[in-house]
Amino acid sequence: MSSENLPQTPEQRGRKPRVAVVFGGRSSEHGISVVTAGAVLRSIDRSKYEVLPIGITTDGRWALTADEPARMAIADRKLPDVDALADSEEGSVVLSVDPAHREVVYTEPGAVPKALGEVDVVFPVLHGPYGEDGTLQGLLELAGVPYVGSGVLSSAVGQDKDYMKRVFTSFGLNVGPYVTIRPREWSDPDAARGKILDFAAEHGWPLFVKPARAGSSIGITKVDDASALDAAVVEARRHDPKIIVEALLRGREIECGVLEFEDGPRASAPAEIPPVSSHDFYDFEAKYIDSASGIVPAPLTPEQTAEVQRLAIEAFEAASCEGLVRADFFLTEDGTFVINEINTMPGFTPISMYPRMWQESGVEYPELVDLLIQAALRRSTGLR
Repeated sequence: MSSENLPQTPEQRGRKPRVAVVFGGRSSEHGISVVTAGAVLRSIDRSKYEVLPIGITTDGRWALTADEPARMAIADRKLPDVDALADSEEGSVVLSVDPAHREVVYTEPGAVPKALGEVDVVFPVLHGPYGEDGTLQGLLELAGVPYVGSGVLSSAVGQDKDYMKRVFTSFGLNVGPYVTIRPREWSDPDAARGKILDFAAEHGWPLFVKPARAGSSIGITKVDDASALDAAVVEARRHDPKIIVEALLRGREIECGVLEFEDGPRASAPAEIPPVSSHDFYDFEAKYIDSASGIVPAPLTPEQTAEVQRLAIEAFEAASCEGLVRADFFLTEDGTFVINEINTMPGFTPISMYPRMWQESGVEYPELVDLLIQAALRRSTGLR
């Protein structure tokens, strides 16, 4: 592309940058994505940015939605959804894949398509498959639109717990014992089940049975013995045909945020997730419905704090992440940090740990949103 065909900056066009906040999506984390979008929309500085909310329904339709963050909150223990927020039951938003224009068009049956203008940056707050896993990032790369967060490869690695652990191991980070059951292995259910039982014989019960490519603790079951295994596998496979089984690690759950500044990534004050008495583990309801609170900052020694911050940045770099990451660790009984996983688009609701850790580190929520948008605007799309 010649320089004269490159898209102009918003400043060259004499207007504020336009931010498309894309949320919802086809994954089982649809509702929590809507809640996250409400918090982001509430906090974007409208004196600096124009905002375009775009919701993706559970069946994959891109819908124009009202800019009404108050309607995106959890109410009566129920999560919001895009269908209830969409301006139309049939209208859809289409993003041009021509990098020279970045045009967004709204279409509705029987009506003339309506141009909504160009988008300068996308803030994707989708969680799980079809949004956090590199699929949306690939579309935005084709369209030449900068976006908040990690690129295609690191988003895919960050979504797949199997390959994530393989990457971390190759970079010398400690991971806990696990075994993966791939979709093709279920053609012989007895052999697949036997693989898990062999793992249990080596590492003991309980085990955690998880969808390999889901988040927000959805589809996870703590299994205390073989009698509960089959039901746990069915639940995990309801969300993903590929599952991962992890051994119990005895220790404290520690989280640390990483944020990209102009001079590189920095780590936040860490947090600790204490045992939740009303839940068997830190599951979806404990996180989002019952608002179980983490301890910020985590009660660690200065040496332990420095170590987990160092490891969080190492994980960020190992997976070639950009923008933001929440890294989750176990501090085992022998004092070793073991990385459990990273989230390339972590929970971003007002009660989520990532913004709380950065607030403790001196970065309030609106500033955090602004830093992420500015980091995205500085980056080019394509190979980098």
